[in-house]
Amino acid sequence: MEEILRWGLIGCGDVTEVKSGPALQRAVGSQLLRVASRRPEQAAAWARRHAVPHWHADIGELLAAPDIDAVYIATRPDSHCELTLRVAAAGKAVLVEKPMALDPAECEAMIAACRSAGVPLWVAYYRRALPRFLAIRELLAGEAIGALRAVHWRQLRPLPAPDRQSTAGHQWRVDPVRSGGGLFFEAACHALDALDFLLGPLEQVQGLAANQAGAWAPEDIVSATWRHGGDGPGRGVLGSLLWCHSAGVEEESTEIIGSRGRIAWSSVRGGSVQITRDGLTEELQIPDPPHVHQPLAQTIVGEWFGRGCCPSRGESALRTARVMAGLLRS
Repeated sequence: MEEILRWGLIGCGDVTEVKSGPALQRAVGSQLLRVASRRPEQAAAWARRHAVPHWHADIGELLAAPDIDAVYIATRPDSHCELTLRVAAAGKAVLVEKPMALDPAECEAMIAACRSAGVPLWVAYYRRALPRFLAIRELLAGEAIGALRAVHWRQLRPLPAPDRQSTAGHQWRVDPVRSGGGLFFEAACHALDALDFLLGPLEQVQGLAANQAGAWAPEDIVSATWRHGGDGPGRGVLGSLLWCHSAGVEEESTEIIGSRGRIAWSSVRGGSVQITRDGLTEELQIPDPPHVHQPLAQTIVGEWFGRGCCPSRGESALRTARVMAGLLRS
């Protein structure tokens, strides 16, 4: 009998069009059967575009469907906790979009509900399964740049033009009630979770934040420092970040410094990884797949059928949520 993990999808936002929805369809042993949205026309249109056989305007109908094993929650962060509790109560496994929830307390409630229901809880921090990040992790473990010393993440972006600040997807993202924070909350969680994966848990986190441009209520510039813990090669590495969404330039990069050189990459510009050691630089091209969630989805299928373990779970995402909360509170 063929092994198939059968999915339902809640939410039809941008992330589901290319990054995640097709990934659940294309992963081996994975099938997307149902989609639900509170806007029936949106659910119906999404189902037509992606050849999904069933759509629902009532989330309860999807959760009651006997042909669904797992549900992917791709809604705004303010609904993640409530929907996770509902999915777990229905006995379905949960994959929830990042950021996991509005705050660590909600994350803890989600973990407890899934544990009580006996269902897995995965979080869509897909970089943990991308070939590029697996290669970087292997390079670090193999001491390709020697003993590890420091890591720095930097993201600079200009403000949107005034007539686009309430459009272009920004409106709910800069409302902490709906998003959990501002644009930093959304952007930095991916980067910091990836550093947790590569180097170990972030500890002793301290941050400074300000709103310098005044375009919206939350912060538009953040700096932070931390130390990596755990028992891997990243233990003791000092970390820092600078994020500014009101800069006059646009760039994003991460670099890890070692005793023999450095590894650098951009998470938003494709598959290049630069390795500088002993004065020489080489560039590896490890392109991301067209549907970036697909490698993570494949690990979920493997775990479901007893082959391996998905690297992005509720517990690891809770660490990232605590880092974000502590950083903006300090």
